[in-house]
Amino acid sequence: MSEITRFETGPRMSQAVVHGNTVYLAGQVGTAGASVVEQTRVILANIDRLLATVGSDKTKILQAIIWLDDMKHFQDMNAVWDDWVPAGHSPARATGEARLATPDYNVEIIITAAK
Repeated sequence: MSEITRFETGPRMSQAVVHGNTVYLAGQVGTAGASVVEQTRVILANIDRLLATVGSDKTKILQAIIWLDDMKHFQDMNAVWDDWVPAGHSPARATGEARLATPDYNVEIIITAAK
């Protein structure tokens, strides 16, 4: 049976959980109230940091689920995303519209990666 290791664990959630060779990240959000571009940049930097913490990196991302508070932000978010994803390592991805935790968040990204 594979061990489960949790990182940056709080009372409600862990920011990263590793089970076997799979890494699960909590939904990442940026700076509340910042632009969609800035929120996306902060989120992707957090993803890089968390993946490095568990011994992985963005070339090993298997799946990304992206929530936008409004699909009007799709192009702005994608401009930052497309610059960040390494060529040849695009994960399976879904993007949808949802009401996020507060109206100050426009983007949330959930990642599953290999270790």
